[in-house]
Amino acid sequence: MNDLVAERDNSKPLNIAEHLKCTALDRPFEKAVIYPSSRDSHGRVAYTHLTFRQMDRESDQVAFGLEKNGITRGTRTVIMVRPGLDFFVLTFALFKVGAVPVMVDPGMGIRRMIRCLEESRPAGFIGIPLAHMMRLVFPKYFRSVRHAVTVGPRLLWSGCTLNQLRNRPWKPYPLAPTHANDTAAILFTTGSTGPAKGVVYTHGIFDAQIRQIRNRLEIAPGEIDLPTFPLFALFDPALGMTAVIPDMDPTRPGFVNPLRILEAIENHGVTNMFASPALLNRVGGYGSKHNIKLSSLKRVVSAGAPVSPDNIEQFSGMLEDDVEIFTPYGATESFPLTLIGSREILKDTRNLSEQGYGNCVGRVLSGIRLEIIKLTDAPISQWDDDLMIPDGEIGEIVAQGDLVTREYFRNPRADDHAKISQGDHFWHRMGDLGWRDKSGR
Repeated sequence: MNDLVAERDNSKPLNIAEHLKCTALDRPFEKAVIYPSSRDSHGRVAYTHLTFRQMDRESDQVAFGLEKNGITRGTRTVIMVRPGLDFFVLTFALFKVGAVPVMVDPGMGIRRMIRCLEESRPAGFIGIPLAHMMRLVFPKYFRSVRHAVTVGPRLLWSGCTLNQLRNRPWKPYPLAPTHANDTAAILFTTGSTGPAKGVVYTHGIFDAQIRQIRNRLEIAPGEIDLPTFPLFALFDPALGMTAVIPDMDPTRPGFVNPLRILEAIENHGVTNMFASPALLNRVGGYGSKHNIKLSSLKRVVSAGAPVSPDNIEQFSGMLEDDVEIFTPYGATESFPLTLIGSREILKDTRNLSEQGYGNCVGRVLSGIRLEIIKLTDAPISQWDDDLMIPDGEIGEIVAQGDLVTREYFRNPRADDHAKISQGDHFWHRMGDLGWRDKSGR
């Protein structure tokens, strides 16, 4: 059992955007984000980019513009912008002013997405013209919106454009003095295992995630990342990594064109790649068939669904012998909690998985407490050590730690079923069955 980490001094300001400012000072002229903007008549791709200094300064300009147009500290603001340069600039500008970006996975379908957006009761709405058209078609779901920003041409609706927001001389924007427990964002679950719910992220939770990812995966500043899931790309500026946005539809990773992924890796010497199991399988299958080697990669991280040993073995054939595929375990409400590498999976746990013992998700990360408790569908209001069951027995996984989210947005029923109070702390019920072996996995 791991001890809890020391309590953070919540009296000191903490704004997640501070990570970008620090990186911009340390590595001002390195590329922060690279985006495939077009292709020529021969199919060769052209890229556009922002350096860390450019991203920091553009987000400063936009932050002043947001504040002038009514999007200020605490303003819940839907952001519906395609992955790219503007997505990064807008998100960090919202963090800087202390506003609360609301993000929904568009892959869940338009009806569920609209219900989620309505549930968040946003006062701000930032989106491409198509997103604003959706707002006009379904007006009753967006009655709370008071401040609109269009990324692109503004048509039949009010508000300003992104170009108008940043059309001002640059000067440093003073970060909102938010604290660790202040809400930083609302991220909706995909709804794949039940109704989609808005998960409340604080600045402290984002900061804890960054520290875990950096330390456990040994990510060094100056690395180049290929994040095939847009939200994970937002960690890159804080980690000092260049984010290469892949040429793909992020809502359909299982149908990605493998050549476009391989192209990005080779063009930029990608060292780190985050991929869903579906994308890993599709690209790995192509690479295996054509005997492709990816010599620049130092690590691959796959999450979002169980990753089969066969999938891991197939993709590993494209990597150098000392490079591993890591499969962290967690959920929107708490990520990452555990970690295991492909070497251990293929040499040790694969046989057990193939015999029906489940997928091994590894050992608990430092600062996280994870237990297995008795099975029940009923809410558990208070923690009791008698809930825990012995190692080897199957029960529900529960987690506690500084990167575990505390609540859902205005959803007390979901809180009752997913959270367990323990004094000043709490546990999150993962809703997954698991067991712990004699090695602590």
